[in-house]
This record gives sequence, C-alpha cells and structure tokens, in this order.
Amino acid sequence: MRTDFGAKEILFPMPVLIIGTYDEKGKADAMNAAWGGIGDTKEVFLCLDASHKTVKNLLKTKEFTVSPATLASVIPADYVGIESSNKVENKIEKSGLHVEKSKNVNAPVFAEFPVTLECRLKSYDEKTSHLFGEIVNITADETVLTDGKIDIAKLKPITYNPVSHTYHLVNAEPSAAAFSCGSVLK
Repeated sequence: MRTDFGAKEILFPMPVLIIGTYDEKGKADAMNAAWGGIGDTKEVFLCLDASHKTVKNLLKTKEFTVSPATLASVIPADYVGIESSNKVENKIEKSGLHVEKSKNVNAPVFAEFPVTLECRLKSYDEKTSHLFGEIVNITADETVLTDGKIDIAKLKPITYNPVSHTYHLVNAEPSAAAFSCGSVLK
C-alpha cells in the first residue's frame, strides 16, 4: 500500500548548495540553497528567489560559485541559509567562513567547502526564480582527492531532508557500478 502526500517539494537526495557572490564593493556573500543541481552539460541549475542579496549580487556581477556543503561545514552552511545579508552586514564574518578569490570568476571560494563550481550566469527568470549558469571550472582541495579524483568518501557531502528539515550525510559507500550493474537484465 502507498500513501499520497500531494504535490510537494520532496525529492531525495536534495543537495545542500552554498552559493557565493561578491557585491558591488567586492564584499563576499553566501547563501544556502537546496533546490539545484546539474541542468545540462557544463551547466548548473538553481531555483533562487530574487529577494536574496546573493541573487542581487550575481545578477550584477554575472558570476558566482556553487559548493556542496559537507558534514564538517554543516554549521556555517546552515547559518548562511537562516541569516540574510539584507539584514546582517557582517554575515560572512559571523559564519566563520574564510574567503579566497576564485581564479576563474569574480566570486568567492570558501575554504570550508572543499569542492567549488566556478560559474557564469547564463540566464535568470525572475518570475520562476530559475537560474542557469555555465560551469567554467571545478576546483577541489587536495584533502578530498584520491588518485587525482574527487572522492565522495573524503568530501562527506550532506543532503537536505525536506520532510523532517534535517541534514543527512550522503552514504559514500559504493552500492553498485553505474552503467553496468543493470546489464545482468539484458
């Protein structure tokens, strides 16, 4: 038997994404966004309301960063989601995040998030809040690499549970080989 829940924003897993921008004075900002992912080849998709300071910034600069939050960064990741830069001027300082300038776009890289997508704005629709960005580069701290590749077990990304409003560690143990385990049914 199945239970109906109606039309709701429930999907598992939902990534916890930290969006980084600079304002017109070069001051770093960040927000937490759960509605996003890969939109197409070398493209990120986000659903971000225009009222956010981060969105206002990226609409001006046309560049931003996206980082998956991790178990080690859950507290500052949550903080930048529950606090608004529209209200708190020193939000980044209060979060404890350490800002580095991206080498490829005019946006911040935060040391606490070991993987960062450096992006350029492709389009934004204020009516739907749909944003598409071109992935210019992906940068990763050496601490999350194994044999030169990003290692999900070392990264320890978290996911958002929209039902219980909790964060969960993504299970990093491989469960099956993609693009091959289904071949037993051929």
